[in-house]
Amino acid sequence: MADIRLLDRVRNAIRLRQYSIATERAYVSWIRRFILFHNKRHPSEMGKSDIEAFLTHLAVNRAVSPSTQNQALQAILFLYLQVLEAELPWLDDVVRAKPKRRVPVVLSREEVSSLLKNMSVTQRLPTSLMYGAGLRVMECLRLRVGDLDFTRHTIRVHGGKGGKDRITILPDNLEDSLTAQLACVRNEHRRDLANELGWAKLPLALRRKLGKSSQRFYWQYIFPSKNISTDPRDSDMQYRWHIHPSTTRKAIAVSALKSGINKRVTCHTLRHSFATHLLESGTDIRTIQQLLGHKDVKTTMIYTHVVARGTLGARSPLDM
Repeated sequence: MADIRLLDRVRNAIRLRQYSIATERAYVSWIRRFILFHNKRHPSEMGKSDIEAFLTHLAVNRAVSPSTQNQALQAILFLYLQVLEAELPWLDDVVRAKPKRRVPVVLSREEVSSLLKNMSVTQRLPTSLMYGAGLRVMECLRLRVGDLDFTRHTIRVHGGKGGKDRITILPDNLEDSLTAQLACVRNEHRRDLANELGWAKLPLALRRKLGKSSQRFYWQYIFPSKNISTDPRDSDMQYRWHIHPSTTRKAIAVSALKSGINKRVTCHTLRHSFATHLLESGTDIRTIQQLLGHKDVKTTMIYTHVVARGTLGARSPLDM
């Protein structure tokens, strides 16, 4: 039972820092696996060698990727530093897996057009927005009505990767579709209000501060779910969440198959294609960096290797 109480402390520490529900589930899962791997020993009784033994098990026996291995390590470090508040100098010396640098998969403009054409009607707009604005899937699905600025043709991305806000492009070609979508959302929101619902999912402190204002239309998700669900962190509250990302991922996979695209197409492929096509059209790398929300321009520079004719635009000597 000790590990159950410990996991509750982990959840409380994560919620105190307002991490996402996905981060909470991932961290709790890794910490539970770490404890079970060492036969339910309490983490305070373990040390550097025990952490590295678990990471080695993941790499050798489970064959996980370096990013997965590092996520497990981050969860364990959170446990020791933020939950147990342990001052352990050896934590900085724990070996981290070296991430693999991969060249992104990019679609041609024709392939993007075919992909969007074959998308299901309900998923075509969010998928088009991911490509047209360079959004990650969760950034797109978490957009709220108030994040769209039709006057300035911009989208405010709130709490993107790393908790950062940024401004990106609102595609002109999607404005009519988004206006129609907002009209549908408004009608659905009115029905929810009539049923004494319509609360927006917001941080608890902000919801208390806003009171009934959190039922305002501009807080509603642009791509709402069909169903009302209970908040996993607050069973007394019910919300209309955004559509589930797995729905969008599956729709993209089906559309790629219908389109005959012989590449591994994911939601992130559309973001890669957005950056590459901007670069090919002459947009400078710093602007693309800001639109994507990259902290370091080196991350954005990866797209210079996939523009036009492949690596640095070079031609094969066989074609000369």
